[in-house]
Amino acid sequence: MSAALVLQSDFGMADGAVSAMYGVALGVSPSLRVFDLTHEIPVYDIWEASYRLIQTLAYWPAGTVFVSVVDPGVGSDRLSVAVRTSGGQYVITPDNGTLTHTKRMMGIEEARVIDESVNRLAGSSASYTFHGRDVFAYTGARLASGVIDFVQVGPAIDPEGLIELPVMESTCDGESATGSIDVLDVRFGSVWTNIPRTQFEQLGVAYGDRVEVCISDGTRTVYRNLLTYAHSFADVYVGEPLVYANSLDCMAVAINQGSFAKAYGIGTGAGWKLSLTKVAR
Repeated sequence: MSAALVLQSDFGMADGAVSAMYGVALGVSPSLRVFDLTHEIPVYDIWEASYRLIQTLAYWPAGTVFVSVVDPGVGSDRLSVAVRTSGGQYVITPDNGTLTHTKRMMGIEEARVIDESVNRLAGSSASYTFHGRDVFAYTGARLASGVIDFVQVGPAIDPEGLIELPVMESTCDGESATGSIDVLDVRFGSVWTNIPRTQFEQLGVAYGDRVEVCISDGTRTVYRNLLTYAHSFADVYVGEPLVYANSLDCMAVAINQGSFAKAYGIGTGAGWKLSLTKVAR
C-alpha cells in the first residue's frame, strides 16, 4: 500500500491550484491517498508554514510524505529539498525556512536536493512559477507511491545547512518565563508561545494559581493582567481569560469562548513577546 501524501500551501481554495496538485499526484498513482493539512497559510508566511508542520507531523505514521508549498522565492536559486525526520516522515518543500520547527523540535535525519532532471512533471520545464504542482507534488507522489525511494529524490546534503528562520529562545529565571508568540490558534484566537510547559513549571505555579501575564510588541506593553493557570477552558467562567498548556505542550493564553488575539490586538513575529510571572501567594 502507498504511504499517505499530505499537502500544505498558501494557495487557498478559490481557484484550481490545489486541485491541480491533486491531479498530478493521482496521475502518478491513481490509488494514492492524498490529504490536506491546510491551504490557508497566510500568503508568503513561511514561519506559519513551519509551525503548522510541527503541529501535525508527529501524529502521522512513519513513511507519510508531506508537501509544503509556501514559496515566495519560486523560480529563484533557492533549493527544492526533501528531508526524512527522526520520526520517519518525509517533507518536500522549498529550502526557505519552512523546516525551521521540524529541524529544531523533531530532528531531521537526512536531506536531499530534488533532482529536477528526473523528478519533475513531464512538459513543465518551461514553467517557473508553479513548482508546487510541477516539482513538489510530483516528487511527493512518486515517493509516497513507491515509484522512487528516498535516495532517488536527488543528491544528499547536510541537514545542518538547511535554512532556519530566526527564533527567540524562551527563558526562565525562576520568577518569570519569557518567550515569543509563535502563532495564533486561527479559529479560536488563542495565543501560543514557545515557552515549554516544563520550563513554566520551574516557577512552582500550581493549577488554580494566578499568573501575571505581560505581552509586548517591541517596546510597547499591549497587555498586562493576572490570569488563572487552568487545566482547560472549562476551569474558568465564559469570557474569562486563562493560561494553559496547549496541544504542543507549550504555554498559551486564551479567553473561554472568546478570541484573546482579537480582543487585545495580539500579533505574532519576532517583536511579540509574552512573559509569565509567578505571583506571591
